[in-house]
Amino acid sequence: MSSNSASALLKMQKNVKQLRFEAGIRRITVSQAATELQAFCLQNANKDPLLTGVPSSDNPFRPPKSCALF
Repeated sequence: MSSNSASALLKMQKNVKQLRFEAGIRRITVSQAATELQAFCLQNANKDPLLTGVPSSDNPFRPPKSCALF
């Protein structure tokens, strides 16, 4: 057996192993995934800073306050 054919055989075996792995993955329908995603988003909406905003005291990107010396 030449090294070229041995290499090709190893690649094919690796592909078969990957395909068997992927065939065994549990799958769900798109509608079920969408429903679960929507429920998750609604459940966690109150914790999302993009929806609720960030308090100015916790915001590390707020503009710096000017300092005045008297």
